[in-house]
Amino acid sequence: MTGPRLKQHTVHARGVTYGFNGLVELMAKATPLRSGDELARCAATSDAERAAAQWALADIGLDVFLEEMVVPYEDDEVTRLIIDSHNRVAFQRISHLTVGGLRDWLLDVAAGPDPVAAAATIAAVTPAITPEMAAAVSKIMRNQDLIAVARAITVTSAFRTTVGLPGTLATRLQPNHPTDDPRGIAAATLDGLLLGCGDAVIGINPATDSPEATADLLALLDDIRTRYAIPVQSCVLSHVTTTIELIERGAPVDLVFQSVAGTQPANSAFGVDIALLREGLAAGRSLNRGTVGDNVMYLETGQGSALSSGAHFGVGGHPVDQQTLETRAYAVARDLEPLLVNTVVGFIGPEYLYDGKQIVRAGLEDHFCGKLLGLPMGVDVCYTNHAEADQDDMDTLVTLLGAAGVAFVIAVPGADDVMLGYQSLSFHDVLYARQVLGLRPAPEFEAWLRGLGMSDAAGRVLPVEVDQSPLRALTGGQERSDRGISGDKVGA
Repeated sequence: MTGPRLKQHTVHARGVTYGFNGLVELMAKATPLRSGDELARCAATSDAERAAAQWALADIGLDVFLEEMVVPYEDDEVTRLIIDSHNRVAFQRISHLTVGGLRDWLLDVAAGPDPVAAAATIAAVTPAITPEMAAAVSKIMRNQDLIAVARAITVTSAFRTTVGLPGTLATRLQPNHPTDDPRGIAAATLDGLLLGCGDAVIGINPATDSPEATADLLALLDDIRTRYAIPVQSCVLSHVTTTIELIERGAPVDLVFQSVAGTQPANSAFGVDIALLREGLAAGRSLNRGTVGDNVMYLETGQGSALSSGAHFGVGGHPVDQQTLETRAYAVARDLEPLLVNTVVGFIGPEYLYDGKQIVRAGLEDHFCGKLLGLPMGVDVCYTNHAEADQDDMDTLVTLLGAAGVAFVIAVPGADDVMLGYQSLSFHDVLYARQVLGLRPAPEFEAWLRGLGMSDAAGRVLPVEVDQSPLRALTGGQERSDRGISGDKVGA
């Protein structure tokens, strides 16, 4: 690869000439307004400049993205992964298109009469689309465009349940507790299961990253799953090195978790590189714990993660906009054939996504780009309390994402994560989305719910007398098995 070439891109509009220094600046200036890009000093300075950049970006040929890098090839292993894994054969179908032409083509395919054919057509070019191409086309699309195309794409993955099937909305049941108390976690898990949640994963963010604490939580979740024969997968979201160590010690690991980002320095800040992530994939698959598939990785991303660690610079030392860097993280993700990927869209804070409007837009962008790149994409529909957002914004976003065919969302008791200190969706919010949009849980999980009399033939959750439910033992209200909850520890 040769060194970076910063080509000047210019647009003349209403007597003003707008100039952009290379793709790195053009894409940043074309990005819909968000506080993170203003913080990084790469945002457009006016609506007119943003519109001019979008105009110029629409005329860029897709082949340019294979010649002009946003982050240098020689300096960054994520860029090398993107370029070296690019499918040139599949690219022949779209190589003649510009960014604007790709938008038109995607919308034309999505509007076709046969949804199965539309999904197959887009899937055929997924290996040809780089993250920068996906980010670029999203920047010139309206919200309805992002929804329409994402809905036309089908991406599935499987472990004990199948995630991403059309007409389904799966959930991560997130029973976090500030002190990792087993009874608190079990009570939150019971709450979610009774409301039809957990089919994507029952996933705990541990209060500490110690191997011993993680092992205790893994044993707790595995005990719940096996005692009640629940067709779900569990995960404790510890660092990948902790999980690899526990796999070697024989812990009941289903999924291997890690946060990932779109540049090599940002991933280094997370304590990972691509080789380590691939080691985690191999370790997880070596256990052969899946029943309907072997997708074992669970990955989280979020706009602003690279900027927050000062790892957001590209060619010539220019800052790269946060949405493009987020989409580059999806190249890392798809290399690992994950079961689940989600963006924690409003979690990092208003410094990166200031208000509800920016959070909604970012959530739709991330979901669209992830699906376009072939990922089973979910979203943590969330915000922090110091953001200019509220639960009405989250209602809007989960409704739009449900219409767009999101694979899964995250739900916590009462929409309030008392351990991480942020606002997400409640279990009831998921029931709302499924009802108004005609969506169902993952089929394996739905069959389990129906077998216990917890849902009807249409997949709707039924009222259950908690005292009569076999799951009541989760809270210690009935006699427990020898492997049940006992004091502060749970047997392996």
